[in-house]
Amino acid sequence: MKILIADKFPPHWMEELKKSGFDIVFDAALDENTLSDAQAKENAEVIIVRSTKVNAKTIDAAKNLKLVIRAGAGFDTIDTAYAKEKGVAVSNCPGTNSIAVAELALGLILSLDRRIADNVADFRAGKWNKSVYSKAKGLYGRTIGIIGLGNIGREVAKRAAAFGMKIVGFDPYLNKDLIKGMDIALVDDILELAKQSDVISVHTPAGEKGFYNEAFFNAMKAGAYFINTSRGSLVDEAALIKAVETKGIRAGIDVYQNEPKADAKEFIDPITKVAGIYGTHHIGASTDQAQDAVAEMAVEIIKEFAKSGNFLHQVNK
Repeated sequence: MKILIADKFPPHWMEELKKSGFDIVFDAALDENTLSDAQAKENAEVIIVRSTKVNAKTIDAAKNLKLVIRAGAGFDTIDTAYAKEKGVAVSNCPGTNSIAVAELALGLILSLDRRIADNVADFRAGKWNKSVYSKAKGLYGRTIGIIGLGNIGREVAKRAAAFGMKIVGFDPYLNKDLIKGMDIALVDDILELAKQSDVISVHTPAGEKGFYNEAFFNAMKAGAYFINTSRGSLVDEAALIKAVETKGIRAGIDVYQNEPKADAKEFIDPITKVAGIYGTHHIGASTDQAQDAVAEMAVEIIKEFAKSGNFLHQVNK
């Protein structure tokens, strides 16, 4: 069986696949436009991607394609409906990067509260502003609103609880058995969550574009923190910038509406110029631990398919 790996992948897991008798073609430089040509040439039965998009042209590029694996939890970069139409299974690797994303979310919260990035910038410039930076609110006893209580949202809740924070949650699709024993107060209205929370952290899959809009930010407390390590398309960034400038809201963002490609050298966008917004480079799942866990699950999916023909974690049944 031939496997085309079109993104970064830990070398020791590629060796594991080779030892198991699979033919591996690896090219981390492939993108949405070149992947179809590579697939037409290689005629792989399995494609593994991380951030590289898999469109209809790639799915049509070779008759042998049976399975596309998204080496991560989300799968909105893959045309799952067209894949299903063509008899191609799409599987993901759920839960493998949850802790990594949760750690980044907490890191952004702490950084906003203690203004760590601004501290370091002044430190590098030789400035000493202790009086300015000695005004953190602190997290203990404050309320965090978590939107989406899937694997990542629950990991955030565990860590927030360790900081002594009160937790409210919004998730209309939640299986409540998953939060048994967790001190989470559920609300059934997202604007009510916004009103109650000192910190809001978003952990939902792709949904309505610009869902977090002016009405949502107007409902937030003045000076509250907004964290998005989920999907850039969910946030009306113009509305967020307005809230930062008029309500003193501070934001920690890892994903963006107009996000550059992974190999881009610059990011020119209004959101990069706002002092109250801390931005990271879409690195939520980018820890060695997370990438190893994702690759291990991808290998497990491939081995099961080769052995039984079954598709573990298929998302387009």
